[in-house]
Formats: sequence, C-alpha cells, structure tokens
Amino acid sequence: MKTDIGITEKNLKSNIEHLTVVLSNAMILYVKTRKFHWNVTGPSFMELHKLFENQYNDLEKDIDEIAERISKLGGKSIGTMKEFIKHGSLKESETDPSQKVMIEELLSDHEAVIKELRDIINSIEEDTDDMGTSDFLTALLLSHESKAWVLRKYTK
Repeated sequence: MKTDIGITEKNLKSNIEHLTVVLSNAMILYVKTRKFHWNVTGPSFMELHKLFENQYNDLEKDIDEIAERISKLGGKSIGTMKEFIKHGSLKESETDPSQKVMIEELLSDHEAVIKELRDIINSIEEDTDDMGTSDFLTALLLSHESKAWVLRKYTK
C-alpha cells in the first residue's frame, strides 16, 4: 500500500535516500566503536571500555529508530555491511590503533556525521514538507554532538 502522509512520492524517496546514508554511517560508526571497546588497552582501559560501550549502546538504539523511520516513509532498510559501506561516507577501521587514535578517529567520525546531518536537515527543510524526519534527524544531531563533546575532552 502506498504511503500517503502528505509528502510527495518524490520527496519520500529523497528522504529515504538521505536516511539510508544516515543509517549506513550509524552502522559503520557502531561497528567501529564496538571494535574499539573490544580492543582498547592501556592506562585508561576501563574508563574507555565503558565509554565506548555507552556510545555503541546509544548508536544501536539510533540504528533501530533510523530503520523504523525509513519504514514509516514507505521504504525498506538495507542490511549488509557491504551496503552500509557503499552508501555511507565513513570508513571502517582496519588497524589496531592506540587509545589516542581511537578517540581521535571516533571524534572525527562523529564530527563528520554532524556536518552531514546539518546538510541533510537543511535539504529536507528546504525541499520537502517532512518535518517529522527533520525533527528526528535534529535529535540525532544533538546526540552526536554530545558524543563528540565527550570524546573531544579526551584530546585536551
């Protein structure tokens, strides 16, 4: 059945494409954060181990909500790492980095997601009547800003 919620089919398709990018980046960042949680070593091991766990748990909830938003707009979510890497702008971590590099890499990824979310939100607000998706993405943006803020404190 067609999704009839007051947004044109063209705009629904566009917003689903935007959300697919957001979902892809969230999955890539989730996997990277989880990897760092598993592999962190050094003097701040337990503190960073718990920090990364809190962040990947938040990302896991975000991922589910992003996929559900895609469904609410009449779309289907992608679901393989190959697809996430294809549609996302973030890169996997293929190295075994130090604590410092882990923090810097996660911070850089969150900041990249924040910038991308700002662009997507602006596009949705200018081009579609989808206030629900705009508000949803604004909440995600705030969540990424909080995560980046915490990570940034470790770089001082």
